Amino acid sequence: MRASITHTSSNSSNLRVALILVGLVAGMIGMAYAAVPLYQIFCQITGYGGTTQVATSNPKGTIARQMTTRFDATISAGLPLTVRPAAHVTDPIGNAHTVTYIATNTSDRELTTTASFNVTPDLAGVYFNKIECFCFTEQTLAPGETVEMPVTFFIDPDIDGKAELDTVREITLSYTFYPSESGRS
Repeated sequence: MRASITHTSSNSSNLRVALILVGLVAGMIGMAYAAVPLYQIFCQITGYGGTTQVATSNPKGTIARQMTTRFDATISAGLPLTVRPAAHVTDPIGNAHTVTYIATNTSDRELTTTASFNVTPDLAGVYFNKIECFCFTEQTLAPGETVEMPVTFFIDPDIDGKAELDTVREITLSYTFYPSESGRS
């Protein structure tokens, strides 16, 4: 009789360990799926990795310190698109600007793209605010079509109070263009 009690206790222990392991695996899978959106939220809040901010306007005004903003574009390999970045802008910090990228679909089929972006130096990302941007939505271009893609932005005057950014006189806004995941490209 003692052997059957030990056997039942052992089965109960094994079942408990198995349930814990299954729960652990399920939790790890859940965390893997949550990692990307959580990381994106973290980057948007902190500006980590050069992630820019979204704003509706600049309520803080301008300051005398000048800043140059440069623009560049990278196109994913094999994407039949050419992009001419906007010309650089030098102005007092806080001024809102609208600049335009020019994109051309070089293929004979409709092309839908999306663009990811970042700012360098990375620490400046939290101070770079976009009011409007083509990167907020997918862009669909007809075969051979050329379009203007505007970006309206300003640099938050609070950048002037950060000692680690005192020597920064130039910020670069970079876009990387990819085929859209919607399947239309």
